[in-house]
Amino acid sequence: MGRMVKLPQPDTKGSVTLEKTISQRRSQRDFLNDALTQKQAGQLCWAAQGASGRLRTAPSAGAAYPLEVFVVSGDGLFHYLPDKHSLEEMTAEDLRGKLAAACWGQEFVKQAGAIFVMAAEFRRTTGRYGERGVRYVYMEAGHAAQNIHLEAEALGLGSVAVGAFDDEAVKKVLSLPEELEPVYMVVVGRYRGGSAR
Repeated sequence: MGRMVKLPQPDTKGSVTLEKTISQRRSQRDFLNDALTQKQAGQLCWAAQGASGRLRTAPSAGAAYPLEVFVVSGDGLFHYLPDKHSLEEMTAEDLRGKLAAACWGQEFVKQAGAIFVMAAEFRRTTGRYGERGVRYVYMEAGHAAQNIHLEAEALGLGSVAVGAFDDEAVKKVLSLPEELEPVYMVVVGRYRGGSAR
């Protein structure tokens, strides 16, 4: 598709304890319109779905890995490739305003440094587990999202979960293929009163 952006190696020895990160995590919506660094974006992608040996950082039923992570920022739309720890550029257009409209006008979406959109190919999991697999996909999206929230806090960034969106409108904005369904978004960025580490 577009250019490939090799991300910096993820940090596996952070300076903030997990307990402190959990205790300080709060939903933030008052974002500054500041871009994330490549290091921050890479760390957040890795937290969501990064390679960790032969598995990934978030648990997946049967290691089916139905989730695809997309990053929407002022620099464009990117698809995260876990095995390469790289971002593949889908478009250089800033889609944050259109995505905010697809999120029923939630204005903070277009102000944030990045929006991490998780889309699922359900059949990767339901092909093995039948209808029960639908539940497993949503569980996995929750695991991946919590990893993003905690990593954002550890980086001194704010985050907020977004589940209120028009599925078809999001698919159209991101030009997602038919088999992918958007299931969860995490909006991340610097926020007023916060300080990135």
